[in-house]
Amino acid sequence: MAVFGVLAAVLGVVGLTAPEALVALMGFAPAAGSRRAEGDHTVVFLTASSMAALNMGVYYVLAALADWKAFFRWTVPFRLLTCVVFTLAVVGGRAPAGFLGVGLWEGAGAVVTGAALRYERRRS
Repeated sequence: MAVFGVLAAVLGVVGLTAPEALVALMGFAPAAGSRRAEGDHTVVFLTASSMAALNMGVYYVLAALADWKAFFRWTVPFRLLTCVVFTLAVVGGRAPAGFLGVGLWEGAGAVVTGAALRYERRRS
């Protein structure tokens, strides 16, 4: 949880400070030249989602420090849902193939979190 939190927070900071780097990381085409076209609100969306990622990352780190198992359990189904939605966005042509990595990251994180929770419960 802490690792995911730190990564989410770092990517949030990247999106806030260098949005075009985040665009390239996700496989979207960079803006032609140094400016985006009139009416292109990509950077506005990235600012909002990057701020959410930064906040979420901090929540995850704080939950890990508090060993808040209930929070960990709540994340599993929602991260799986995120995996499905992001994967369908790629399959349906709404997002480029590079965006599939975001969905797979969420899905893998959910599976690892669920497995760790199950392991700890059986060990107790």
